[in-house]
Amino acid sequence: MNTVIEAKNLTKTYGKKATAFTALKDINLKIYEGESVAIVGKSGSGKSTLMHLLALLDTPTKGTVLVDGKDSTKLSTRDLNKLRNERFGFVFQQFFMNTKDTVLENVLLPLKIARKSRKERKVLANSALKIVDLDSKARNKATDLSGGQKQRVCIARAIVNNPKIIFADEPTGNLDSATGDKITDLLFDLNENQGVTLIIVTHDEDLAKLCNRIIRISDGKIISDQTVRKDSKAKASARHEAEAARVKKANEKKGGRK
Repeated sequence: MNTVIEAKNLTKTYGKKATAFTALKDINLKIYEGESVAIVGKSGSGKSTLMHLLALLDTPTKGTVLVDGKDSTKLSTRDLNKLRNERFGFVFQQFFMNTKDTVLENVLLPLKIARKSRKERKVLANSALKIVDLDSKARNKATDLSGGQKQRVCIARAIVNNPKIIFADEPTGNLDSATGDKITDLLFDLNENQGVTLIIVTHDEDLAKLCNRIIRISDGKIISDQTVRKDSKAKASARHEAEAARVKKANEKKGGRK
């Protein structure tokens, strides 16, 4: 299998001297093409810091991240931005959408950065919206959408440049169970049927179990790295169990509010 991302001796420290805090400590790992990987840990464990470094959204204090064998620390800012825009797609819990723009304009953004022609941008953006079943909402303002629809727009924006890797940070965290299941299905369909490498940061064990590989992190260190080979039947069973668990949690919350 081809290595798409490799972390070597990755360390991230915030602050200096007496106020210094090391969020990640000497992380070494490889992520392979076509994998679905869950990075799991409690709040403050370092999982989001790790994702930001792997996605080249932040720079390490020590160590390096290699993407397709290229050392990211040796790339210019321009080349780094180009690599990130062409190779990666991002789905965040907080959406990060311009609510004053239309759905189509939000999805177009990575294509503008890539300097695609106006005609090509429109074709690709509409195609991405069709995949997430929101082509009918293209001209709607983003502020008029539900939470689930906003997350689907984020997925459309993430895939519009045909990325090889999608990073998803708590992608179902702000959604109800039924909507969360739809988002999960979309992400894993991209992984299983289009070969997109999927990297999910989550504290949700049910979501993590859907992945082929689970990396557990605590106090800035990897404490376990488990690869689970799943056939189609096992994947379907895991998906069903995860959906059932979300419904159970939702019902428990409703019961607690009575």
